[in-house]
Amino acid sequence: MAINTTNFETIRKELEKFNATLVAVSKTKPVSDIEALYALGQRDFGENYVQELVEKQPLLPGDIRWHFIGHLQTNKVKYIAPFVYLIHGVDSYKLLREINKQGAKINRVIDVLLQVHIASEETKFGFDAAELEQLCKPEVLSELTHVRIRGMMGMASFTENKEQVIQEFGVVQDLFQQYQNAGLPALEMEIRSMGMSNDYPLALEQGSNMVRIGSLLFGARNYGTTAG
Repeated sequence: MAINTTNFETIRKELEKFNATLVAVSKTKPVSDIEALYALGQRDFGENYVQELVEKQPLLPGDIRWHFIGHLQTNKVKYIAPFVYLIHGVDSYKLLREINKQGAKINRVIDVLLQVHIASEETKFGFDAAELEQLCKPEVLSELTHVRIRGMMGMASFTENKEQVIQEFGVVQDLFQQYQNAGLPALEMEIRSMGMSNDYPLALEQGSNMVRIGSLLFGARNYGTTAG
């Protein structure tokens, strides 16, 4: 078994103190690894690639809550719209509109998180504060009849500088609090998805209630592996 059960139990106990959800990042991992973690009680799993998620989903138990945590292209939304539990990385109004469109086609309200750009790296995606302000207007949000914005997601810079990481996570928390009780259409803000294997303790201290952890649970990724 490739699962690190000791890490899994340790992380789960840590998260209980913060009432936080563990999303096990299972990208590139075989179905057997997901089944092993499922047998230990894990139900939330995160995938980065649409094709891989679509291949795995029918092979695994129906009560798994599938999180899409990668950069989602608009032309791929239709493939995961029928079953995805939560889309983490919504980084444009164009993508929101496409998710809404696909949700309307199947009469399903799809839960999403708005990705906030907080990292110093230009490769990271997300809204900045000004873009969020433009998006979070009643006349804009009222069009999203088949999208429910459940919160925000942020990815901090990959750095040894803890103060920088804390400051970046703090930006997400501040923006979350700004919009949490705004009473706007489509906004039902509860989730702060922040923190991965390398920085989740700092994220929890800054208000995260959902962490995305892969390597601590499954070991190093094997990019030659597909579902199965």
